[in-house]
Amino acid sequence: MLRGEEQEEIFYQLALTYVPGIGTKTGRVLLEHFGNAVTIFKRPIKELNNICKIGETKIKGFKDEEVLKKAERELAFVLKNDLDALYHNHNFPKRLSNCSDAPLLLFYKGNANLDAAKVVAIVGTRKNTDYGHKLCEELVEGLRSLENVLVVSGLAFGIDAIAHKRCVQLGIPTVGVLGHGLDRVYPYIHKELAEQMTENGGLLTEFPSETLPDRTNFPMRNRIVAGMSDVTVVVESQAAGGALITAHMASGYNREVAAFPGRVNDCKSIGCNELIRTNIAGMITNAEDLAEMMNWNNEGRPKAVQKQLFINLTIDEQKIVDLLQTKDSVHADELFYGTGLANSQLAATLLQLEMQGLIKALPGKLYRMY
Repeated sequence: MLRGEEQEEIFYQLALTYVPGIGTKTGRVLLEHFGNAVTIFKRPIKELNNICKIGETKIKGFKDEEVLKKAERELAFVLKNDLDALYHNHNFPKRLSNCSDAPLLLFYKGNANLDAAKVVAIVGTRKNTDYGHKLCEELVEGLRSLENVLVVSGLAFGIDAIAHKRCVQLGIPTVGVLGHGLDRVYPYIHKELAEQMTENGGLLTEFPSETLPDRTNFPMRNRIVAGMSDVTVVVESQAAGGALITAHMASGYNREVAAFPGRVNDCKSIGCNELIRTNIAGMITNAEDLAEMMNWNNEGRPKAVQKQLFINLTIDEQKIVDLLQTKDSVHADELFYGTGLANSQLAATLLQLEMQGLIKALPGKLYRMY
């Protein structure tokens, strides 16, 4: 049961998403400045405009009674259906929060840990072949050997549904990211599957109730799939489609992408083969390949790290070296959070340390000392 102050913050987080003309970028600017949504709506219009400079017409939306009515209706839906409202200071997926275009708010029904140690997105064509069906099931089966793994997909026909179903059968937590509100399931034939997923996994969306599964919503859904995952695996894909969109988004977020190869003249493998040919995706043939690519096979290996003394390092270089000397290998995300460096500065400093022969880049965006 939510406490009064928690309900109030969720109410105003909802309201923030309803203000006309206020997108994710402006919303984040205001949240970073004021610290919470409650304060935003209680500040004078002039003060808000001085911060985000979006114009008097748009800024007046913060005092629009209709905005508050919409938020009130949606909060009632959230409470009635026992949903979680996730925002950036409250249970928001950590990997996704590092993406510049992440939504301000997510609605979640389920019990899976969205910050599991290993999050794998499995995507592909809606009209899979028997080859793709077999590959997808075998991939999921292979993931059983990994500890603390979560499988994410889009609950669509084809590869998405195959991945979710096999996870349910094997007891692997799986989350479906939806292109509509949580008052419905699309396609409807997956309603029973969706209910099973909430028992060991969940359903996640940025869209409020009464949002229809319009075509324009699905690319937005895809960025969440890519952004909350360590790696996106494309099982089968034609030359164009949602799976390729997700793969390119994942690559743009500096996340790993993997793909299964197929016959050169098979239309359902054209997309996968192209991802591999252009070095956007690493080629895998099974879950073991994926684990090796992500350096997940070496986690149980005893770590013997001996601290060394380095001189003439910059302050930023020293921050990275200090972290790397605490473990056998460290993921780029952990370096980002641990050093406090901006992504661009972190990437430049890591490259400089590699050129000096002090550190080594490993598959899966891991780094270690030489």
